Amino acid sequence: MTHTAMVAWSGLLLGLLFGATGRLSGFCLMRGLTNAWAPTPEQRDGRKLRAFAVAMAVALLGSQLLVSVTALSLNDALYRTASLSWLLVPLGGMLFGYGMVMANGCGARSLVLLGSGNLRSFVVLVCLGIAAYMTLSGVLAPLRVWLEGATTLALPARDLPGWLMQAGLGANLARWLPSLLLAGGLLAWALSSRAFRASPRDWLGGLVIGALIPGGWYATGVLGFDDFEPVRLASLTFIAPIGESLQYLMLSTGTRLGFGVTVVTGVLAGSLITSLATRGFAWQGFPDHTRILRSIGGGALMGIGGVLALGCSIGQGLSGISTLALTSFVALAGIAVGAGLGIRGPLALSKV
Repeated sequence: MTHTAMVAWSGLLLGLLFGATGRLSGFCLMRGLTNAWAPTPEQRDGRKLRAFAVAMAVALLGSQLLVSVTALSLNDALYRTASLSWLLVPLGGMLFGYGMVMANGCGARSLVLLGSGNLRSFVVLVCLGIAAYMTLSGVLAPLRVWLEGATTLALPARDLPGWLMQAGLGANLARWLPSLLLAGGLLAWALSSRAFRASPRDWLGGLVIGALIPGGWYATGVLGFDDFEPVRLASLTFIAPIGESLQYLMLSTGTRLGFGVTVVTGVLAGSLITSLATRGFAWQGFPDHTRILRSIGGGALMGIGGVLALGCSIGQGLSGISTLALTSFVALAGIAVGAGLGIRGPLALSKV
């Protein structure tokens, strides 16, 4: 089996696990934020948000451990950029976060829901994929490139370890100090909740999905390593891959099946298999035209915002954070602000 085939099959396996786990656990950042920011204390439930925190911690520790025991370097990851657009990255995160609330879930969650029969998610995914490619290489690309060039600042370092090394710390200490502090803080906060500790559905879901992130780095960076035919280093992310999947459906002849497309396929299949096995599959449509408009608008905002922010809630929130990239912290903050505006801010969707 060639290394590209191994990468593709690995992507399918990771996607299957993500889809099944997402279906069984209800793992979703948007749902976590919505529950945590509910209007009254009686309605608030932080378990889903704590599950996301566990996933972040596991993804970070697992990825840094993988770097320690293999020849893998995360410097080629999309998130570790030498420059940062002070406008587009946070703005993209905000657009994505607001769109995530409009669409009632991010791209990954929409794939999981589609696998259980939710046809609203189909509309979200199609609009997300089209908008993403419009922004990457379509009609919006020239504006994106111009704004990027006008607002880009050079960074003194690509990641937190790089900053600490400039301050005089050794390479290993500079990598593990922020990793252990951040992961330890996330785990301590998550496990401080008795309700969360008593909910294996949530903490197991966070553990499994977090562990898939280093699995993605291993698939593309170790199994896919080849000096003559390199595979782009990546882990789980769902903005460009959803667009690539739509493109592959139309132009598959003569093209190679990539890691991102097989991950998307796996998530959909994993959710479908799990839904059928648990008798949870049910067709669901739109109750009214308002939901149609929200799904279209939310998908489009996530596609545009995800490209500007260089990733989604999974791409930047888990894969990006696992590299300790500076852009990931900025993008994730933008996603949180955008989601907050959609849930409880002055632009809350319940008020419009």
